[in-house]
Amino acid sequence: MREELKGEIIVIKKMDIKEFREIGLLAELNRAFLHPLGLALEVNIEEDGTETLGGIWDYRDDPEGMLYAKDYFPTEQCQKAQKFIKEKHKQRKKILGFVFQDIENPQ
Repeated sequence: MREELKGEIIVIKKMDIKEFREIGLLAELNRAFLHPLGLALEVNIEEDGTETLGGIWDYRDDPEGMLYAKDYFPTEQCQKAQKFIKEKHKQRKKILGFVFQDIENPQ
């Protein structure tokens, strides 16, 4: 991660939760990583449109994990996220030579 420095203070950029949801990352994170573990990240949308993280749903005791209902499967959201992820992986591979840090030999 490359931090922007202002004197001694590190400024960490943050993505808005609404953008995270709208570009499909919430749906894809849940589908590809959390749901098979029986977990789901929740986003709350308030009446004024504010979006916040609500918590982690926990169905780890369910042997099949979690699934989106067929009628509500977020196909377009997941496709948007997959396109974004593919491009980011391509950039990291080109710059770093890898996508994921090696847990045995982190660089």
